[in-house]
Amino acid sequence: MDSTAGRMCRWWTCWCLLILRWRLADGQIVYSLSEEAKAGSAVGNLAKDLNIPLPDVERRGLQIVSADNKRYFELNVKTGVLSVRERMDREELCAQRKKCSLALEAIANSPLNIYRFEVNVADVNDNSPTFRTAVTELNVVESAFPGERFPLPSAYDADVGSNSIKSYKLSPNEHFSLDVQSGGEQSVSAELVLQKALDREKQPVIHLVLTAEDGGKPPRSGTLQITVNVEDVNDNIPVFSKSLYKARVQENAPPGTTVIKVHATDSDEGLNGQIIYGFSNHDDDEDISAFAINPETGEITIKGELDYERKSAVEIRVQAKDKGQKPRASHCKVLVEVIDVNDNVPEISVTSLVNKVKEDAQVDTTVGMITVIDNDSGKNGQVNLRLLGSVPFKIQNTYKNYYTLAVNGALDRESTSQYSVTITATDEGSPPLSSSTVITVEVSDVNDNAPLFPEPVINVYVKENGPVGAVISTVSALDPDVGENARITYSLLESSRSAAPVSSLVNIDSESGHIHTLQSFNFEEMKTFEFRVQATDSGLPPLSSNVSVQVFVLDENDNSPGILAPYSEHGSVNTENIPYSAEAGYFVAKIRAVDADSGYNALLSYHISEPKGNKLFRIGSSSGEVRTKRRMSDNDLKSHPLLIVVSDHGEPSLSATVSIDVVVVESTADIQTQFKHVPMKEESFSELNVYLLIAIVSVSVIFLLSLVSSIAVRCCRTDGPFSRYSPPVITTHPDGSWSYSKSTQQYDVCFSSDTLKSDVVVFPAPFPPADAELISINGGDTFTRTQTLPSSDKTLDPA
Repeated sequence: MDSTAGRMCRWWTCWCLLILRWRLADGQIVYSLSEEAKAGSAVGNLAKDLNIPLPDVERRGLQIVSADNKRYFELNVKTGVLSVRERMDREELCAQRKKCSLALEAIANSPLNIYRFEVNVADVNDNSPTFRTAVTELNVVESAFPGERFPLPSAYDADVGSNSIKSYKLSPNEHFSLDVQSGGEQSVSAELVLQKALDREKQPVIHLVLTAEDGGKPPRSGTLQITVNVEDVNDNIPVFSKSLYKARVQENAPPGTTVIKVHATDSDEGLNGQIIYGFSNHDDDEDISAFAINPETGEITIKGELDYERKSAVEIRVQAKDKGQKPRASHCKVLVEVIDVNDNVPEISVTSLVNKVKEDAQVDTTVGMITVIDNDSGKNGQVNLRLLGSVPFKIQNTYKNYYTLAVNGALDRESTSQYSVTITATDEGSPPLSSSTVITVEVSDVNDNAPLFPEPVINVYVKENGPVGAVISTVSALDPDVGENARITYSLLESSRSAAPVSSLVNIDSESGHIHTLQSFNFEEMKTFEFRVQATDSGLPPLSSNVSVQVFVLDENDNSPGILAPYSEHGSVNTENIPYSAEAGYFVAKIRAVDADSGYNALLSYHISEPKGNKLFRIGSSSGEVRTKRRMSDNDLKSHPLLIVVSDHGEPSLSATVSIDVVVVESTADIQTQFKHVPMKEESFSELNVYLLIAIVSVSVIFLLSLVSSIAVRCCRTDGPFSRYSPPVITTHPDGSWSYSKSTQQYDVCFSSDTLKSDVVVFPAPFPPADAELISINGGDTFTRTQTLPSSDKTLDPA
């Protein structure tokens, strides 16, 4: 019955402690439960106490972490209730410490948070007092005086506090009483006090029972059988100078160091007065294993290693016994205080660390959780953390020995993608001890860089009549980001400067940046067009940049010269009359031709393809004027057929022919009679010269205005070809043409005084390739695209 009642009371105590919990003044949650609580017993609703909604408990992966990695508790993510995972034994966890507290952490992700709480394990009276041995013998001389004391073995109880040993009881007898000593710095101990003189002859052996009781409810007890042997003679006992000795020694004191010296005296003489010192503690008591005592002098020295962290004070019982035939002994206590020495290096452990931190992370963003433990006490156990080197992170103390590693500056993955953060922990001992650990922090990419083209404008030269689908250029942009943030796609944008839609002219491969033609270009219809290419990365949100692409269509010699009226091409005969009296150099006819091409491809030259030996006529290779070489003679024929060939300067050269029959007449009167329209032709030609002059002046003014505007625009661009301006030089040529030149480029403008149309041939610097564009500007109102630059009179300078 008594055992059942004890168990019932013990369970009621367990449940009362289990439901008790409170919060400390600093806001930390503290739960209490008793040891021996069954697995599954609820400790408290952790989610409710942390103000975490139940749906977030499972979503954020709330989990329990302890410093020693032992899992005594588990969390129900469905209900938020913290429960016991396995039975706990307070004596195993905390030994003889009065307070048994487990520091725990609850860690939640997305975002990363850490919550700290403590669980106090309350002692349950589950251990009964026990003695080292079940039976002990005590030798007492019969001459002992009433009041003489005899120390008894102390009982041991693994419980603490009120459940530890509180009292001793002695079985009823007429000779001895029990004196229980407790309180202060001493543990509870019992001594037999002689109340009545002994008589060995009447009772040589006395049997007593010593009962040790703890303070539990109900109390538990243990017994010791005491056999008192009554001896004779030697009636004086050694007496110590103190009943309690105190000493202090450092935990790193070397073996042989003297701790203290005890002293006792005995009034007897001879062997009965000679004292031998020794420890009265049990032989297997670990507390005194590090000490030794000199049996002759009573000097206590160190023989093993002391550890303040294991035990800060040791209680030694010393016995002084004489050498009499029936030796008598007395006892005292020696309380040795172990002084802490800074002999433990701080231990750094990373309890939680994010895999990667984004490069746009804000200041104070938590990167990891750090715990530092130093088993020393006082200043020896006070630890300071710091970071080595210059890194954009900082250490923050959150609670006691818990710290966080947080962002403390701007991160840029493009400059530094990984940091090796060295953390050093140093205690405040003398000399200080320190330890270090290295944490690797990866920086993840953020789409903070737009694709970049190497230049703002790309010039592309493409020949006319090229095949459809040909790759005319490839654009490429660079993005310093990585992954999807650096994957670039290309697209076309319309330009306001292009007359035709860009989508009908070219296409671009979105992955490679290859620009393909969608049609074959004709220089005579389109000389240049412009569009923009946009490069866009695949980040969120996507970033983009543009580049302007200027396409210049290069002229090909694909048009033959065309003969202008009043003459027609080969296949019909054109007739011209000259007088027999014509002098050398007499004007016979002027051949005019045009070429739809431009530049050198439209630069024409005139030649006479005549029968061998005919030396009467010549033609200006650039003007097309047919004149006589000499006066007529009687031997000359009256009719001269001429075949004139007009050739351009393209590669290969194209040509056209015209046939003229020159008829020799007797006098100029015959010419006037037959060709009355000749004076009108000269008059008309005179008017055309006036028109031509006006057209030339107009074109010159327009050209100069355009040239000045172009110079002004380019001067505004620091990286343009006109960033350094030099005065222009205008040179006039004997045939009426003039050239405009600068230090960086030259423009040749050619006007022929003998043609109805002149071209302006412009070569921008740097000079394009041989098949690059040559821009032709018409100089007449009625004729278009006529090239009459004399190749023999004027050579274009590509500089």
